[in-house]
Amino acid sequence: MNVTVRLAQQPEADELLGRSPLAALVGMLLDQQVPMEWAFAGPLTIAQRLGHKDLDAQEIAAYNPEAFVALLSDKPAVHRYPAAMAKRVQQLCQFLVAQYDGDAAALWRSATTGKELLSRLNALPGFGKQKSQIFLALLGKQYGVQPDGWREAAGTYGEEGAFHSVADITGPESLEQVRAHKQEVKRVAKEAKVAADAKAKVRA
Repeated sequence: MNVTVRLAQQPEADELLGRSPLAALVGMLLDQQVPMEWAFAGPLTIAQRLGHKDLDAQEIAAYNPEAFVALLSDKPAVHRYPAAMAKRVQQLCQFLVAQYDGDAAALWRSATTGKELLSRLNALPGFGKQKSQIFLALLGKQYGVQPDGWREAAGTYGEEGAFHSVADITGPESLEQVRAHKQEVKRVAKEAKVAADAKAKVRA
């Protein structure tokens, strides 16, 4: 895998994401409750602190848990919740070692349909349906991984020309468009909740 991405908005971090399947997976795992570019810069920080140019699932899976927490917690921390995310990254790597011999790309290399690939992603520790669909869309839109029916399996995140998730980020402008979309989704959800609460009070 060797593609050009701009997910972290940092050349060195994006270079790693473009050539390392595991780095891309770990970046997606970290992408929650922090800015997207912070999350996707995380794999490079982890690799550097391990003294390598890439991530190795076997090494991370076998790493001393307390030492790995410390590694992610060092300033600047890899995530807002470094201890929790250190555990999740290790669980992800342990799963990959057990199921795919530590080869992250094996997840999609033999998947023949989008539905099959989505099912494999859903089985990963820390990957719920939404995260799995977003990563499937990212694989299809930017990494050239396009099994039959991948757009349909990715749901709205697979739509062409949309700006719904990290799968659609190709630079600063698209990053802002995705952020604007997320804010709009939150606004609509908040208004719906307020309306629902108002109805509930009337019924009471």
